[in-house]
Amino acid sequence: MLDAGQTRETLLEVNNIEVIYNHVILVLKGVSLNVPKGGITALLGGNGAGKTTTLKAISALLQSERGEVTKGSVKYRGEAVHHADPADLVRKGVIQVMEGRHCFEHLTVEENLLTGYYTRKSGKAEMMADLEKVYTYFPRLKERRRSQAGYTSGGEQQMVAIGRAMMAKPETILLDEPSMGLAPQLVEEIFGIVKDLNEREGVTFLLAEQNTNVALRFAHYGYILESGRVVMDGPAADLRENQDVKEFYLGMSDEGRKSFRDVRSYRRRKRWLS
Repeated sequence: MLDAGQTRETLLEVNNIEVIYNHVILVLKGVSLNVPKGGITALLGGNGAGKTTTLKAISALLQSERGEVTKGSVKYRGEAVHHADPADLVRKGVIQVMEGRHCFEHLTVEENLLTGYYTRKSGKAEMMADLEKVYTYFPRLKERRRSQAGYTSGGEQQMVAIGRAMMAKPETILLDEPSMGLAPQLVEEIFGIVKDLNEREGVTFLLAEQNTNVALRFAHYGYILESGRVVMDGPAADLRENQDVKEFYLGMSDEGRKSFRDVRSYRRRKRWLS
């Protein structure tokens, strides 16, 4: 857990990266961020802002979608990883939980969880102990462990995806849109588990999320992306109280949510871009 006012080692550094798809489509335009060890860092913004692309640039999954980091660097523990083998990153302790959950639908819940263990070399006893730990965090999964994952609810599939990541014993989890398609009560439950994993197990999180209101209540630090650029960052508590964030992302404006592009005040534009 990252305590207030406490400085921690930086695990992940994203330095001014640009990402291009199909050699022509510029998606990220100089994104930089730092993720400290033991923290929950939120990557916020609307649909199409570049959040998922940022996570895939970190986890070296862009190539499968004809994307590449063309400028800048991504470093994990000081080592450049943006051109690494994704499997090597998993072995280093970086696991991505993809948007949309992506369970193996034909496997049972428990079989899905066990697939997360296959990158490790420990014995069966440790595997079963870690499986029980997952069930401690997700008791509903223990009840459904013999059910085919494809027949479980969206919330249960999100739990499976996070539990499967836990089985790999990660140091850092990249969590993409954990609230997508879930009822508010389930969203609170999922974020509560993220908080517990951070505090009890010391797992570092970088989570991409459109639900800014929820994310800023659980995160320690946040970055706001719009159109492939970071337009604001700061401690989560400060972002929650920032008037621009309230107006554009928390829906606290009489005129409704706006895009940063709609702001006409030069002074406000200058404040966002500074």
